[in-house]
Amino acid sequence: MISAAARDALEGWLKAQKALKGASENTLDAYGRDVAGFLSFMTEHKGESQGLGALSAIEISDMRSWMAFTRGRDVGPRSLARKLSAVKSFYRWLSEREGFDATAVLSARAPKFQRKLPRPLAPDAARDMIETLEMQSENPWIAARDQAVVTLLYGCGLRISEALGLTCDVLPIGDALRIVGKGGKERVVPVIAPARDAVARYVGLCPFDLEPGKPLFRGVRGGALNPRSVQKVTEATRNQLGLPASATPHAMRHSFATHLLNAGGDLRAIQELLGHASLSTTQAYTAVDTGRLLEVYDMAHPKGRLR
Repeated sequence: MISAAARDALEGWLKAQKALKGASENTLDAYGRDVAGFLSFMTEHKGESQGLGALSAIEISDMRSWMAFTRGRDVGPRSLARKLSAVKSFYRWLSEREGFDATAVLSARAPKFQRKLPRPLAPDAARDMIETLEMQSENPWIAARDQAVVTLLYGCGLRISEALGLTCDVLPIGDALRIVGKGGKERVVPVIAPARDAVARYVGLCPFDLEPGKPLFRGVRGGALNPRSVQKVTEATRNQLGLPASATPHAMRHSFATHLLNAGGDLRAIQELLGHASLSTTQAYTAVDTGRLLEVYDMAHPKGRLR
């Protein structure tokens, strides 16, 4: 059981995450579960209710015990690192509010894990994916819908949640889209002609009224299109083409970034298009090797051009 004071603190922190950082409901749910699990463990570990005073007295040995317990429940290093990050964020907020030293918690080290690099498709495979998608449905409007969604992922670098979050207010789609991404951050992305044409074709065939404020992409019953539907049609397409299991909707966004950079695109510009807060995230996302990065650096840096 979690003490009333600890639960109130957890709720206060979650509200702060939503208000100050614009965290999504899914993110808040994950944060809540992670920190609540930590607080429950500490209650059992200490053998008494953990009020704010007890929480402020957590020691490094307590953190090690929690991490060992968590790993013992078949939680992988990546998931444990995520849980620890949530606990640290909660303690950083709580210590500032209550005025105690949270060094023991904040100094806990996350387990090392090998970060999986994204696996973009080759340019011809990405084109084949988009062209073959419409063959998965005999219903013309559904085929056009699926093709329009995936074309936006590859043509504009959108997350699937961003594409499916579009409303009919964007119609008719022009040369650019204003996208609200993670954390409520806005960015403007250019829309290439094939993406505009794909959406226009879908709009012309869609049997439902596409009124302002309503979802642009619809399911078979007229409600908002579910991401799982896009994942299933992509899976069927990659199986037909003999592409690997890594050829997912999200891989189309990876491919967008990688193909732009390989064609001479600027890493900073691609960072803006993807909506990444960190350039290092974009670097990993594009799956480029060090040689390619050095080539971009050599072309862009004034000293390099003096050679």
